[in-house]
Amino acid sequence: MTRNVVISGGGTGIGLAAARVFAADGDRVLLLGRRGDVLERTGVPGALTYAADLADPQAVRGVAGFVGREFGAVDVLIHSAGGNGLLEPLDDDAGDDPLDAVARAWTLNFRLNLLTAALLTEALRERLAEPGGRVLFLSSIAAYRGHGQVAYAAAKAGLHPYAHDLARKLGPHGITVNVVAPGYIEDTAFFGEGIDEDLRAWLVDETLNGRAGTPGDVAATLHWLASPGAAHITSQIVQVNGGAERGH
Repeated sequence: MTRNVVISGGGTGIGLAAARVFAADGDRVLLLGRRGDVLERTGVPGALTYAADLADPQAVRGVAGFVGREFGAVDVLIHSAGGNGLLEPLDDDAGDDPLDAVARAWTLNFRLNLLTAALLTEALRERLAEPGGRVLFLSSIAAYRGHGQVAYAAAKAGLHPYAHDLARKLGPHGITVNVVAPGYIEDTAFFGEGIDEDLRAWLVDETLNGRAGTPGDVAATLHWLASPGAAHITSQIVQVNGGAERGH
Protein backbone atom coordinates (compact mmCIF):
# COMPACT_ATOMS: atom_id res chain seq x y z
CA MET A 1 0.00 0.00 0.00
CA THR A 2 1.33 3.42 -0.94
CA ARG A 3 1.89 5.66 2.06
CA ASN A 4 2.22 9.43 2.40
CA VAL A 5 5.56 10.33 3.97
CA VAL A 6 6.55 13.83 5.12
CA ILE A 7 10.25 14.41 5.83
CA SER A 8 11.64 17.63 7.25
CA GLY A 9 15.27 18.35 6.44
CA GLY A 10 14.75 16.17 3.39
CA GLY A 11 17.21 17.89 1.11
CA THR A 12 20.45 16.50 2.51
CA GLY A 13 22.03 13.88 4.77
CA ILE A 14 19.82 11.56 6.77
CA GLY A 15 16.57 13.13 5.58
CA LEU A 16 17.51 12.64 1.94
CA ALA A 17 18.65 9.05 2.56
CA ALA A 18 15.31 8.33 4.23
CA ALA A 19 13.43 9.92 1.33
CA ARG A 20 15.20 7.64 -1.12
CA VAL A 21 14.40 4.52 0.90
CA PHE A 22 10.70 5.33 1.22
CA ALA A 23 10.40 6.40 -2.44
CA ALA A 24 12.05 3.16 -3.53
CA ASP A 25 9.35 1.34 -1.56
CA GLY A 26 6.69 3.08 -3.66
CA ASP A 27 5.64 5.67 -1.08
CA ARG A 28 4.71 9.26 -1.88
CA VAL A 29 7.25 11.58 -0.31
CA LEU A 30 7.14 15.28 0.56
CA LEU A 31 10.51 16.90 1.27
CA LEU A 32 10.58 19.96 3.51
CA GLY A 33 13.47 22.35 4.04
CA ARG A 34 14.41 26.01 4.00
CA ARG A 35 16.35 25.91 0.73
CA GLY A 36 14.12 25.30 -2.24
CA ASP A 37 17.02 24.93 -4.66
CA VAL A 38 18.53 22.14 -2.54
CA LEU A 39 15.19 20.33 -2.38
CA GLU A 40 14.77 20.54 -6.14
CA ARG A 41 18.19 18.95 -6.74
CA THR A 42 17.59 15.82 -4.67
CA GLY A 43 16.40 13.76 -7.59
CA VAL A 44 14.11 11.60 -5.45
CA PRO A 45 11.68 9.99 -7.93
CA GLY A 46 8.18 11.45 -7.67
CA ALA A 47 8.93 13.49 -4.56
CA LEU A 48 7.09 16.72 -3.84
CA THR A 49 9.00 19.61 -2.28
CA TYR A 50 8.00 22.59 -0.16
CA ALA A 51 10.44 25.23 1.07
CA ALA A 52 9.67 26.67 4.51
CA ASP A 53 11.29 27.79 7.74
CA LEU A 54 9.77 25.29 10.15
CA ALA A 55 10.57 27.49 13.15
CA ASP A 56 8.07 30.06 11.82
CA PRO A 57 4.45 29.26 12.78
CA GLN A 58 3.05 31.03 9.72
CA ALA A 59 5.33 29.06 7.41
CA VAL A 60 4.28 25.83 9.11
CA ARG A 61 0.64 26.74 8.55
CA GLY A 62 1.53 26.93 4.86
CA VAL A 63 3.06 23.44 5.04
CA ALA A 64 -0.08 22.09 6.71
CA GLY A 65 -2.25 23.57 4.00
CA PHE A 66 -0.07 22.07 1.29
CA VAL A 67 -0.13 18.66 2.95
CA GLY A 68 -3.91 18.84 3.21
CA ARG A 69 -4.27 19.61 -0.48
CA GLU A 70 -1.72 17.12 -1.78
CA PHE A 71 -1.86 14.23 0.68
CA GLY A 72 -4.81 14.47 3.02
CA ALA A 73 -3.62 11.96 5.60
CA VAL A 74 0.01 11.56 6.71
CA ASP A 75 1.15 7.99 7.27
CA VAL A 76 4.75 8.74 8.28
CA LEU A 77 6.15 11.99 9.68
CA ILE A 78 9.95 12.15 9.99
CA HIS A 79 11.71 15.05 11.68
CA SER A 80 15.21 15.26 10.24
CA ALA A 81 15.52 19.06 10.22
CA GLY A 82 18.09 20.42 12.64
CA GLY A 83 21.81 20.86 13.16
CA ASN A 84 24.28 22.53 15.45
CA GLY A 85 24.10 25.98 13.89
CA LEU A 86 27.52 25.87 12.17
CA LEU A 87 25.91 26.43 8.79
CA GLU A 88 23.82 29.38 9.93
CA PRO A 89 24.86 32.87 8.72
CA LEU A 90 26.74 34.97 11.24
CA ASP A 91 24.94 37.93 12.77
CA ASP A 92 26.90 41.01 11.70
CA ASP A 93 25.22 43.06 14.40
CA ALA A 94 26.09 40.65 17.19
CA GLY A 95 28.31 42.02 19.90
CA ASP A 96 31.12 40.35 21.82
CA ASP A 97 29.32 40.04 25.14
CA PRO A 98 29.62 36.39 26.30
CA LEU A 99 26.06 36.27 27.60
CA ASP A 100 24.77 37.45 24.23
CA ALA A 101 26.73 34.62 22.63
CA VAL A 102 25.19 32.10 25.01
CA ALA A 103 21.70 33.41 24.28
CA ARG A 104 22.29 33.19 20.53
CA ALA A 105 23.66 29.64 20.68
CA TRP A 106 20.88 28.24 22.86
CA THR A 107 18.07 30.05 21.05
CA LEU A 108 19.40 28.95 17.66
CA ASN A 109 19.76 25.31 18.66
CA PHE A 110 16.33 25.11 20.23
CA ARG A 111 14.76 26.72 17.17
CA LEU A 112 16.56 24.38 14.76
CA ASN A 113 16.13 21.12 16.63
CA LEU A 114 13.17 21.33 18.98
CA LEU A 115 10.81 24.10 17.92
CA THR A 116 10.77 22.95 14.29
CA ALA A 117 9.76 19.43 15.34
CA ALA A 118 7.09 20.60 17.78
CA LEU A 119 5.48 23.06 15.37
CA LEU A 120 5.37 20.62 12.45
CA THR A 121 4.03 17.81 14.60
CA GLU A 122 1.25 19.91 16.09
CA ALA A 123 0.35 21.33 12.67
CA LEU A 124 -0.03 17.85 11.17
CA ARG A 125 -1.23 16.00 14.25
CA GLU A 126 -4.86 15.81 13.14
CA ARG A 127 -3.77 14.46 9.76
CA LEU A 128 -1.85 11.45 11.09
CA ALA A 129 -3.34 8.21 9.82
CA GLU A 130 -5.52 6.38 12.36
CA PRO A 131 -4.56 3.63 12.89
CA GLY A 132 -1.07 3.09 11.55
CA GLY A 133 0.43 6.56 11.71
CA ARG A 134 4.12 6.90 12.55
CA VAL A 135 5.99 9.88 14.03
CA LEU A 136 9.79 9.64 14.07
CA PHE A 137 12.17 12.15 15.62
CA LEU A 138 15.92 12.44 15.02
CA SER A 139 17.82 12.96 18.26
CA SER A 140 21.55 12.41 18.78
CA ILE A 141 24.12 10.57 20.86
CA ALA A 142 24.88 14.07 22.18
CA ALA A 143 21.59 14.01 24.11
CA TYR A 144 23.16 11.49 26.49
CA ARG A 145 26.48 13.26 27.00
CA GLY A 146 27.56 16.32 28.94
CA HIS A 147 30.30 17.50 26.62
CA GLY A 148 30.68 19.07 23.19
CA GLN A 149 28.07 21.57 22.02
CA VAL A 150 25.75 21.41 24.99
CA ALA A 151 23.11 23.72 23.52
CA TYR A 152 22.67 21.28 20.65
CA ALA A 153 22.69 18.33 23.05
CA ALA A 154 20.07 19.91 25.28
CA ALA A 155 17.81 20.69 22.34
CA LYS A 156 18.00 17.11 21.09
CA ALA A 157 17.39 15.76 24.60
CA GLY A 158 14.26 17.92 24.74
CA LEU A 159 12.74 15.79 21.99
CA HIS A 160 12.68 12.75 24.27
CA PRO A 161 9.97 13.80 26.77
CA TYR A 162 7.98 15.37 23.94
CA ALA A 163 8.02 12.06 22.06
CA HIS A 164 7.07 10.08 25.18
CA ASP A 165 4.11 12.39 25.83
CA LEU A 166 2.97 12.14 22.22
CA ALA A 167 3.24 8.37 22.29
CA ARG A 168 1.00 8.27 25.36
CA LYS A 169 -1.61 10.52 23.78
CA LEU A 170 -1.56 9.05 20.27
CA GLY A 171 -1.25 5.40 21.25
CA PRO A 172 -5.02 4.90 21.69
CA HIS A 173 -5.40 6.06 18.07
CA GLY A 174 -3.03 3.40 16.76
CA ILE A 175 -0.18 5.86 16.16
CA THR A 176 3.36 5.13 17.29
CA VAL A 177 5.99 7.72 18.20
CA ASN A 178 9.69 6.90 18.41
CA VAL A 179 13.08 8.59 18.46
CA VAL A 180 16.23 7.57 16.60
CA ALA A 181 19.48 8.81 18.15
CA PRO A 182 22.44 8.45 15.77
CA GLY A 183 26.08 8.61 16.73
CA TYR A 184 28.74 9.93 14.36
CA ILE A 185 27.33 9.86 10.83
CA GLU A 186 29.52 10.65 7.84
CA ASP A 187 28.43 12.33 4.62
CA THR A 188 26.26 14.95 6.29
CA ALA A 189 26.72 18.71 6.72
CA PHE A 190 26.81 18.48 10.53
CA PHE A 191 30.46 19.48 10.77
CA GLY A 192 30.19 22.22 8.19
CA GLU A 193 33.09 22.15 5.73
CA GLY A 194 34.65 19.05 7.27
CA ILE A 195 35.73 17.25 10.40
CA ASP A 196 39.17 17.27 12.01
CA GLU A 197 40.86 13.94 11.33
CA ASP A 198 41.82 13.42 14.97
CA LEU A 199 38.21 13.98 16.04
CA ARG A 200 36.97 11.60 13.35
CA ALA A 201 39.43 8.93 14.47
CA TRP A 202 38.28 9.32 18.08
CA LEU A 203 34.61 9.06 17.14
CA VAL A 204 35.19 5.94 15.05
CA ASP A 205 37.35 4.41 17.80
CA GLU A 206 34.41 4.77 20.22
CA THR A 207 32.35 2.32 18.18
CA LEU A 208 32.47 -1.43 18.71
CA ASN A 209 32.38 -2.22 15.00
CA GLY A 210 35.16 0.18 14.05
CA ARG A 211 33.40 2.35 11.51
CA ALA A 212 31.49 5.58 11.12
CA GLY A 213 27.76 5.47 10.57
CA THR A 214 26.16 6.39 7.27
CA PRO A 215 22.91 8.17 6.45
CA GLY A 216 21.75 4.84 5.05
CA ASP A 217 22.15 3.18 8.45
CA VAL A 218 19.77 5.67 10.00
CA ALA A 219 17.38 5.65 7.04
CA ALA A 220 17.03 1.87 7.28
CA THR A 221 16.16 2.16 10.98
CA LEU A 222 13.55 4.82 10.27
CA HIS A 223 12.08 2.69 7.50
CA TRP A 224 11.81 -0.29 9.85
CA LEU A 225 10.18 1.75 12.63
CA ALA A 226 7.61 2.91 10.09
CA SER A 227 6.85 -0.63 8.98
CA PRO A 228 3.95 -2.86 10.11
CA GLY A 229 6.52 -5.07 11.81
CA ALA A 230 7.26 -2.29 14.32
CA ALA A 231 3.61 -1.62 15.17
CA HIS A 232 4.08 -2.57 18.84
CA ILE A 233 7.17 -0.38 19.31
CA THR A 234 6.44 3.09 20.64
CA SER A 235 7.89 5.65 23.07
CA GLN A 236 11.37 4.24 22.46
CA ILE A 237 14.75 5.84 21.76
CA VAL A 238 16.64 3.66 19.29
CA GLN A 239 20.36 4.31 19.19
CA VAL A 240 22.26 3.89 15.93
CA ASN A 241 25.88 4.40 16.88
CA GLY A 242 27.85 1.17 16.54
CA GLY A 243 27.82 0.72 20.31
CA ALA A 244 29.48 4.04 21.11
CA GLU A 245 26.70 4.72 23.63
CA ARG A 246 24.48 1.99 25.03
CA GLY A 247 22.43 0.73 27.95
CA HIS A 248 19.75 3.44 28.20
